[in-house]
Amino acid sequence: MKVSLSLGGSLLTGKKDDPTLNLQPDTYMKYARVINELHEEGHELMIVCGGGKPARHFISVAKKLGGSSSVQDMLGVKATHINALLMMAALGDSADQNRIYQRASDLNKAPPGKILVGGGFKPGSSTDYRAVIFAEKMSADLIINATDIDGIYNKNPRMHKDAIKLETLSFKTLQQVIKENTEQAPGEYGLFDMKAVKLARKLNTPVVFIDGTDPEEIRRAIHGNHSGSVVKD
Repeated sequence: MKVSLSLGGSLLTGKKDDPTLNLQPDTYMKYARVINELHEEGHELMIVCGGGKPARHFISVAKKLGGSSSVQDMLGVKATHINALLMMAALGDSADQNRIYQRASDLNKAPPGKILVGGGFKPGSSTDYRAVIFAEKMSADLIINATDIDGIYNKNPRMHKDAIKLETLSFKTLQQVIKENTEQAPGEYGLFDMKAVKLARKLNTPVVFIDGTDPEEIRRAIHGNHSGSVVKD
C-alpha cells in the first residue's frame, strides 16, 4: 500500500498546553520502529512531520515582535524541518537521508525502496497540505493524519462533553466541522488544513484520522482496524 502520513508535531515535541518542550530521542524512536516495520512489510511510505511546540513558540515570539504572517509561517516551516531531520535520524538507513521532501517534484529524485521524510515548504501551506500533495504525486492509496485526538467529532471534544465522534464521514461534512470549530492560521490549522481537505476530496483518496499518541494506531490505520475516523465520499 502507498501511504502518505501527516505526523503531528505535538506527538513528537509535546502537546500545545504542556508547560515545557518535551524533545526526547525515545519519542522519535517509537514512531520510527513502527514505520520501519511497515516498510519491511512492503508498504511505500511518505512521512510529513509537523512543527509542534517549537513552531508555536517561535510563532508566538514573532507575533510579539510584530512579524508578518509570512514570517510566522516560515518559522513554522523551519520547525517542521528540524522534526523531519530528527525523524530521518531515528529511521536510519531505511529512510532517504539526502533531503527533506518539500515539493511534489522532489519525489522525482526519490531513491527506490526508501522511506521518504518531508516537512513544510512555504508560507500559507501546512504540512497537512504537503501530505496530500505528496499523496497525489505518489498515487497514494491512503492518507493518515496522526495527532493527539482520536478522530473527528461534530464539535470540539475538549470544550463540549456531549461531542459525538464520527467514525465515518464525507469530505463535505469534514469541511463543515472545520469551519465551525477550528482556526486556520499559522501554526493553528486545527483538525486539518482546509486546502488539504479540498485536494483530498478532488483526489478521492480516503483520509484516516487517528490518535497518534499510540504509534500502533498508524499500523492499524493501514491494516484497517484502527479506532479513528475515516473521511471518504
